[in-house]
Amino acid sequence: MTRRHNGSYILTPVIFIIAVWLVTCFSSFTLAKEEDKKKDLPERGISVTPEYTGVIVSEDEGVSIDLIVTNQGRRDENISLSVTSIPKGWKAWIKTYSFGVTGVHVKSDTSKNLTLRAEQEEDTGPGKYTFGIQAHTADDKLTSTSQVVITVKEEKKEKKAAGVKITTSYPVLKGPTDSEFEFSVEVANKLDKDTIFNLSSQGPKNWEINFKPAYETKFISSLRLKGDQSQTMAVAIKPHPLAKPGEYPILVKVNSPEAKGEVTLTVVLTGTYKLNAGTANGLLSMNTVRGKEGNLSFYVQNNGSATLNNVHFLSFKPENWKVKFDPERIDTLAPEELKQVEVSITPTDQALVGDYSVGLTADAGKISKAIEMRVTVRASTAWGWIGIGIIVLVMAGLVALFIRLGRR
Repeated sequence: MTRRHNGSYILTPVIFIIAVWLVTCFSSFTLAKEEDKKKDLPERGISVTPEYTGVIVSEDEGVSIDLIVTNQGRRDENISLSVTSIPKGWKAWIKTYSFGVTGVHVKSDTSKNLTLRAEQEEDTGPGKYTFGIQAHTADDKLTSTSQVVITVKEEKKEKKAAGVKITTSYPVLKGPTDSEFEFSVEVANKLDKDTIFNLSSQGPKNWEINFKPAYETKFISSLRLKGDQSQTMAVAIKPHPLAKPGEYPILVKVNSPEAKGEVTLTVVLTGTYKLNAGTANGLLSMNTVRGKEGNLSFYVQNNGSATLNNVHFLSFKPENWKVKFDPERIDTLAPEELKQVEVSITPTDQALVGDYSVGLTADAGKISKAIEMRVTVRASTAWGWIGIGIIVLVMAGLVALFIRLGRR
């Protein structure tokens, strides 16, 4: 460094030159490393690979699958792309975000992501459909091919009649067994005259199934609709209390002398969640000594129809008290299953003699059960014996004193 006449310092050109030299060396090293890496590559090589070679979709559903176009060689390539095989009943093309693509420039040892888009035409039915994809270089010396298989699954369709149409936006409802389910169903009269449609249903035994006008509470058994008129009604379903978890189909029928239609609704029962806890003799109290551990057994029972998982235990206790459970949690508790839990409660050494409240909770996530224990803290019996000993000594001293004074 050199000193200016005003006392400030400046960097010398030597430091600047060293910095430039270090940057140049690092850049040269990086370029040399990349050149060495390219030497390991083949002269030329390309590939086109779909991210998913097989997918399953519903009827009328479109498909978008990523295509990975890779240049595996040492030189940059212009790669042409095409869908060489499109099954009947489909439209397919290769695209990017907003436009179709027929070719792409890919630098050496890099990849580009494009999209294969396939759409079903109106009458395309269930089955397996194979799409062929081809990539080739501008000079046609390199070619890569791949294929995608799209399976269209068959769906259960609502039965329709020419004179009536029944639709529902939510054909499947899920909930606990003790819930009430309400489906919204639209009935459309496709006849050109006023018609009375009778309503009926087929469901599991001992289930309650009723029809109601939308946003009303009264029950109905028929609908009067004008020609080309539609009306929304509610199907109220109350499962049997002892129904087991599972899927239950309910067939709703709408018919008149001129037209008949039906739709299947599905109720998925997850079961009921009920948990009980208590002691074998029903007593919720215990005695203990301050600073000493007291033990108690209680049970937890699954009174619902759904299996309870990860039943763990919590306690609400006075400050500095200790509460331990054995076991600390129950992984699974099947319906009607009962398990015993041991709990130890230790009051603090400074606890006063008297009654205290300790809360014990069994928590299964969707349901919990709490019990409140009354814990009576007593003084140690050792102190009682010490007190008795002191009293005996005092009385003995008094007796000795009276005898001595009596002799005088």
